[in-house]
Formats: sequence, C-alpha cells, structure tokens
Amino acid sequence: MPHNQFKKLTQTKLKTNITYIVSNINKALAFEWIADFLNKDRFKLNFILLNPGNSELEQFLLEKNIAVDRITYKSKKDLLGAIYRTYQLLKRHQTTVVHTHLFDANMVGLTAAKLARIKKRIYTRHHSDFHHTYFPKAVKYDKYINWLATDIVAISLVVKDILIRKEKVDPIKIHLIYHGFDLNKFSDVEETTITKLGNKYNPSYLSPVVGVISRYLELKGIQYIIPAFKQLLGSHPDALLILANTQGAFKEEIEKLLEQIPKRNYVEIQFEAHIFELYKLFDIFVHVPIAKEIEAFGQTYVESLASGVPSIFTLSGIANEFVVNRNNAMVVNYKSSEEIYTAMNELLSDNKLARQLIDNGQKVVKEKFGIREMIVTLEKLYE
Repeated sequence: MPHNQFKKLTQTKLKTNITYIVSNINKALAFEWIADFLNKDRFKLNFILLNPGNSELEQFLLEKNIAVDRITYKSKKDLLGAIYRTYQLLKRHQTTVVHTHLFDANMVGLTAAKLARIKKRIYTRHHSDFHHTYFPKAVKYDKYINWLATDIVAISLVVKDILIRKEKVDPIKIHLIYHGFDLNKFSDVEETTITKLGNKYNPSYLSPVVGVISRYLELKGIQYIIPAFKQLLGSHPDALLILANTQGAFKEEIEKLLEQIPKRNYVEIQFEAHIFELYKLFDIFVHVPIAKEIEAFGQTYVESLASGVPSIFTLSGIANEFVVNRNNAMVVNYKSSEEIYTAMNELLSDNKLARQLIDNGQKVVKEKFGIREMIVTLEKLYE
C-alpha cells in the first residue's frame, strides 16, 4: 500500500465517531456552528434528530454532507420505538461518543447508548430548575438522565449548582462549558435584509423600537414588559413593540395584555430565520425572566449585546455571571414593570449611557462567549 494511502487510512481510523442526538428542534444555530467548527480531521460527526418531520437543521446538515438520520417522534408514545431505532443507528455508525440535547433526546439517546455499551455518554443540561418549580414529578427523570450520563455539560453556574445541590450529582461528572457564538455573524449582517425586515415588520417606520425575543412562557416575564411599554407610549406615542418567537403556554395571557395597546404599536413574529438582522431593528432590547435560576443560560443575553443593542435585563441564568448594572446593561428587579419603564426612558434620553452599554456589552461577550473557546473545550471532553 502506498504511504499516502496508508496515512489517510490511519487518520480515518483514528477519528472519534460522535453522534449528536437532538429532539424537537427546527432551526438551531448552535448545532450549525458545531457542525462547521468541530475539527473534521479528528472527529467524525453525525446527527440523529427526533422530530415529527423535516426541519431546517436537517436540511442544513444534508447540505453540509453530514450524516443525519431522522426518527419520527411526535410524543412520549414514540419513546420505546425511538430507543430501539437509536440503538440500531449507534451500532451502525460505530459511535464511540454520544452527546444528547434536550429532554426527549436525553431520555432516548442516553438509554440507547447505555444499552449499546457506549462508554462516553454526554448530555448538555439545557434547563435549570424548571422541573423543580413547575413539574416536580419530572425530577425523577432528570435524575435518571443524570445517572445514565458519564459526563454532564452545565451551561452556567446556575445549572451546575442545581445539579449538585438539588440533584446530588457527583461534581466530577459536571463540566462547565458556556454556549459559544460565532460573533462575526452579529456584525457581518446584510443591509438589504435589514431593510426588508424593516419594511415587513415596521412599514410605518415607528420609533423607538423595543425588541423582545422570547417564547410566551410565564417564566420569561413578558407580562411585565407589556405594561411598561404601554406606559412608554404616553411619552413616545409612535413606539413599536416587536415580540418574536411568539409561541408557548402563556400565549392567551399575553394576548389579553396586548389588547391594552393599539394594534399599530406592536407586532408579533412567530419565527424569523434572519435573527442577526432582526436585532438591528431594535433601539432597546428587553429580557426579564422572573427569577435567578429560571433560565439555564439565556442566549438572548449574549445575542442582544453582541448585536450592539442597549438592553434591559433581570439577572437569571448566565446573566448572573457577567451582566453589570449600568456598565453593560440596565438591570432591573424581577417582576417590576415600573423599573422596566424607567430604564426604557433613561436609555432613550441618555445617549452617552446607551453608547457605554453598547461598547461594554460587545466587549464582554467577545471575551467570554466566542465559538472557538466552546469548541476547544468540547473537543477535550470528547477525547
């Protein structure tokens, strides 16, 4: 055998076969970035998607020539069949490392990996104390998942603390790895796309624009933003509230609150793929979860600051670790419409403060949340 062929064959054999198992996701930039940035000379990556049908993530992976299998998964009644099918796929791919994301994928993927005797079984904990607070009976499943995993990725100190303090996980199993972002995407935006989005969502050129990107869940605190915005209309009658990702169990309550605002002054967006350009429509961004531990991470904290939008936050999830009041964002107390309103007014009237928040916000996310740092840490874990 020629030397070059032998070298190529040896390199191929030495690659670590990693299977990502993800449930109920349509589009997720995080997985696209991992697929792009993971070292392809050292790792062979494939995906198993538990979804009711096709997805944007699946199409992205196919376009990148990354192996992807879809298991039709609509509800818990599909659990056992999904475990068996996942077991078969893990065997077929000769997987040596399994990394699962989101609750159903954790249940299915880690169970199948255990049955397949895969020694490296990793899951990323994407929720915080959600089950402890809202669904206590589900905590036993979290503990089962913790037992199955050989390694757990905690995406913030809040998550790490809950795993250790509330679920008694051995700290040796836990790895603190922050979400990483391809931060260039937030500056290298398409001006033509920004214009198109502006014409679509704000055709009357209303100003100022207050942005919210959050599912309609009680824990996200949107019910405190709307009264604050209503109050803002008193001094800024042409303000526009843009609500994106408008789906969730709290939708009916949110819709009732929106009835108090003129229809011309708000717009709801169920899904927008051009997320980087959407942020550029905002003069202010607001994200105000209702408790310190309710967010596991909170990607919008990083995204809004990376986009250069002066932001108003409550401290939850990852914000506890890097957001500083009046330095890189305005921090308000939980469940306080009045403080949100006051912060909005101050940002709109104090250009120097707004500029300071923008500069410091972009600086801190660049220091802490680059994609390369996350990838390097993951690669060490996979080895």
